[in-house]
Amino acid sequence: MATTTVTPQMLAINGGKPVRETLLPYGRQLIEESDIEAVVGVLRSDWLTTGPKVAEFEEAFASRVGSTHAVSFNSGTAALHAAAFAAGLGRGDEAITTPMTFAATANCVLYQGAIPVFADVSGDTLNLDPEQISSKISSKTKAILPVDYSGHPADLASIIELARNHNLIVIEDACHALGAEYGGQKVGAIADMTVFSFHPVKHITTGEGGMVTTNNAQLAENLRRFRNHGISSEARARQKAGQWQYEMVALGYNYRLPDFACALGIQQLKRLEQNLARRRAIAAKYNTAFRNLRGVIVPTVRADVNPAWHLYPIRLDLERLTVGRAEIFRALRAENIGVSVHYIPVHYHPYYREQFGSRDGEFPVAENAYSRLISLPMFHGMSDQDVEDVIAAVEKVIRYFSNGTF
Repeated sequence: MATTTVTPQMLAINGGKPVRETLLPYGRQLIEESDIEAVVGVLRSDWLTTGPKVAEFEEAFASRVGSTHAVSFNSGTAALHAAAFAAGLGRGDEAITTPMTFAATANCVLYQGAIPVFADVSGDTLNLDPEQISSKISSKTKAILPVDYSGHPADLASIIELARNHNLIVIEDACHALGAEYGGQKVGAIADMTVFSFHPVKHITTGEGGMVTTNNAQLAENLRRFRNHGISSEARARQKAGQWQYEMVALGYNYRLPDFACALGIQQLKRLEQNLARRRAIAAKYNTAFRNLRGVIVPTVRADVNPAWHLYPIRLDLERLTVGRAEIFRALRAENIGVSVHYIPVHYHPYYREQFGSRDGEFPVAENAYSRLISLPMFHGMSDQDVEDVIAAVEKVIRYFSNGTF
C-alpha cells in the first residue's frame, strides 16, 4: 500500500507508480464451485428452461424477502417492463420516477406507451424526494417508480402514502437493494411490486436475470403471463397434465429465465447474508477512512434504513479541490482503481432530450450530485488488500488535488 506523503511525482498520471499493478473493477461476480456444479446438473437434466428450477428459485427468493409471490425474468430490465405492464400503464398514462438512475427505469414506462415524468431527488440519499413527487402528480399519473439508489431504500412510507392518497401503484426499483431493510422490514414486501436485478455486479447473479415480488395474486398472474408471450399456461404444466392446448390472452414477451440460470441463483441466494455482511464491512471501512478526508463527502444513511451497498458513491467537495470530477476520475483510474459514475441523469441522454425536450437545470439536486459523483469499487469478493488499495488511492489523489500543487 502506498504512503500518503504527497509529491507531484507520485501520481500515476504524472508517471508515478500506481497504487495497484492491475485494475480493480468497481464490481464483479463471485462464482464458487458449488455454483458451477448446480448449473452443470441442470445442463444434464431434461429441463433447460420452463422446468422445476424456476419455481424453486422463485419460492426461495420470495421466502427470503418476505413476499407472497416472486416471478423471475431474464433481466432486470425485463422485470421492470413486466411490472409496468402489470401496473396497467398504457398510452396517455404517466409514471413519476427519478433522473438519478440507469435508463431502464424510465425506459420501461416508454415500452408501455406511457410517459416517464421525472422528479428531483433528496440531497442526502439521492433518492426520489416525496415533496417533488407530489408536485408532479396529475390526472394522468398512474404509478410511482422510486429507485433504491446504491442500495439505500427510498422514503417508502411517504411515497406509499402519496400513492394511496392518489390511487397510484408503487413499483419499487430495488435492483440495487436486495437484502436492504427499511423501517425494520425487508425490501421486497413493502411496495405493490418490487423489482430486483441479478446482473453480475449485484449481490447475487444469474448471469443476467431479474425478479418481481408482490403480495398481490392478480399482479403475480399478470407478470407470469407477460413473461410467457401472454399465454395463460406454462409448458411444464401442460406436459404434466398431458395437454397441448394453450391460449394467448395478452400481448406478452419471451422474458423467461432458464433453469440453469435459476440453479445458479438458488446457490447464490444461499450466500446472500455473507455477501451483504462483506459489503457492509467494506462500507464501514470506507466510511472510517473518508469521513474526515477533506474534499470527499461519504454516503448518507438514514436512521430507519439498513442499506445493501450495491454501490459506494462518494461525492467530491469540489470547493475544496483544485480540479473537477473528470480529473479526479482519471487520476484514480491511473492508479488502477476502477472507479465509475452512477449515473448520468436520464434526462441528459440524447434520446430524452430529443423526444421530450429535456433541459439542463430542471433537476438541480440530481444534476449537482452528478457533477460530483464517483463510485468506488464495491463487491463482496474484494479482499482486505483491495479495500486498502482503494483507500490509499483515494487519499493519495484527493490530498494531492486539495493542496493546489498540480
